Parts: sequence; structure tokens; C-alpha cells
Amino acid sequence: MKCTVLLALFVACLAGQTPDKDKDKDKLAPYFPTPPSIVLRMLQLTELKKGEKMFDIGSGDGRIVVMAAKRFGADSTGVELDESLCRFSVGEIKRQKLEKTAKIVCADAAKQDYSPADVITIYLLPEFNAKLRPILEKQLKKGTRIVAHDFEFEGWKADKIEHVEDDGEGRSHTIFVYRR
Repeated sequence: MKCTVLLALFVACLAGQTPDKDKDKDKLAPYFPTPPSIVLRMLQLTELKKGEKMFDIGSGDGRIVVMAAKRFGADSTGVELDESLCRFSVGEIKRQKLEKTAKIVCADAAKQDYSPADVITIYLLPEFNAKLRPILEKQLKKGTRIVAHDFEFEGWKADKIEHVEDDGEGRSHTIFVYRR
């Protein structure tokens, strides 16, 4: 597990937020937002184009969905299980008047249809990448680009790997880009 995720869990514990295994059993990863500089780089590395269909699996606060719609003109959809993060994301999409090009689906990411995707973004723990891998292999069309933040897909060969030593917040990241 990467140090950034461990740090997030440690900080949550210090704040008195202990993991509730029953409540969190369906979550694919702890919520740990991707810095804006890394969001931008992830989308740049996929060569996301205006009008393309982009899904962010485990979309958290919706920042990738918002940037994909606003800056790249993509038809972007976030899939998030946590209802409070869904509400926040939907509010942000409305606040920025992006309802025509951005949306959030509040549901289990493993039960979604990703077949229309041109681009998939994902920042989940390795065991959940492994859980989603056969779903993506079955559903995604040839040429779909998948970008994974920090945790690669075991068994897939990345077309691009980029290491970012400092995201502007003092953390390092690795970005993996795959093409089906």
C-alpha cells in the first residue's frame, strides 16, 4: 500500500475516525482526493478529447469528473458509492453549471456498464483494481484508455508510466496508462 493512503488512514485515526468494517465493507478504497495537478496530468496522459465519454470509478468529490467536463469538454460520469460524496459532487456540478456534460451515479462501481467509455480513470487499492479488471476486460471496447493513479492493474502492461516526484503538496505519485 502506498504511503499516501497509509497516511490518510493514520490521519483519520488521529481524528477519531476509526474504520467501521460493516459500514465500509462495499467501499473500494478510503476517500483520499487526488491533487488537482495530478488530475490534470492523468487526463492529459489519456489524451482526452472533447465529446469523448469518460468514467471516473470511485469519483469521490467529483473533481476528475468536473475537470474532464470543464477543461476537456468530455462527457464525464463519476461512479461513487458514498452518498455524501455523491451529494457533494452533484452540488459542485450544478454550481459550475456542468449538468449537460457531467453527472454522478451513486452506485456500486462493480455493477456499472462501462462499454461506452473512451477513457476510464481510477484511484483504488490494488485488490479492487483486481476485482474490477475482469469487468473492464469484458466491457471495454478496443482502444479505450484507462488511467490508474498510484496502483497499477496486475497483469496489464502499461503503455505509459509517469512518476511525479512532487505534486505541489509534497507528495509523489505514479500514473499508469493502459489501452485495451
